[in-house]
Amino acid sequence: MLQNIPANWRDRLILLQNELLPDDWTKHDYDNPTVISVWFEKKKGQDTKVIIPSPAYGPNAGLLETALGSIDIPVQILDDSKALLFELVRKNVYILTTNIAGLKTGGNVGELWSQHRDTARAIAGEVVQLQEKLTRQTLDPEALIAAMVKAFEDDPKHMCMGRSAPARLQRAMELADNFELGLPVLRSIAATT
Repeated sequence: MLQNIPANWRDRLILLQNELLPDDWTKHDYDNPTVISVWFEKKKGQDTKVIIPSPAYGPNAGLLETALGSIDIPVQILDDSKALLFELVRKNVYILTTNIAGLKTGGNVGELWSQHRDTARAIAGEVVQLQEKLTRQTLDPEALIAAMVKAFEDDPKHMCMGRSAPARLQRAMELADNFELGLPVLRSIAATT
């Protein structure tokens, strides 16, 4: 947990995690950590697979770019914390939309977008509503959906439903209840899984 990190290590941390947002570090008095939104995967017995360059921001972003670049993983250094917020929300929209849609449709992201676009857009729209509550920001759903689709296009065979999909949907429903959000599409999927 971040609150247990010794003070002399705080400026050396690089934060990465799915569903990461600024409140996750600011509530522990981290003002300017280095953060990366990871868009590559490495599984046992498989080469590293890069979907898109991983956006990073913070004082050690250059070091991160050099380190990951040495193993052919591209990093995109962001200009400011506003760009970081967009990228973190983009990743959350991608993960939650694909995982939750996968519970209903199965398949990969290329199939999701080509065969179930209305479902994907409806889920993504509700995920953006949830992200607005979590970030206390007004977000641009169309820009976020377009950025999600760019990742779909760069890896159309990426499977929608990971092993964490049911837990992600359950967390989304708990957050929706806390924020008193309707989210009828997500609730409909939750009711049938």
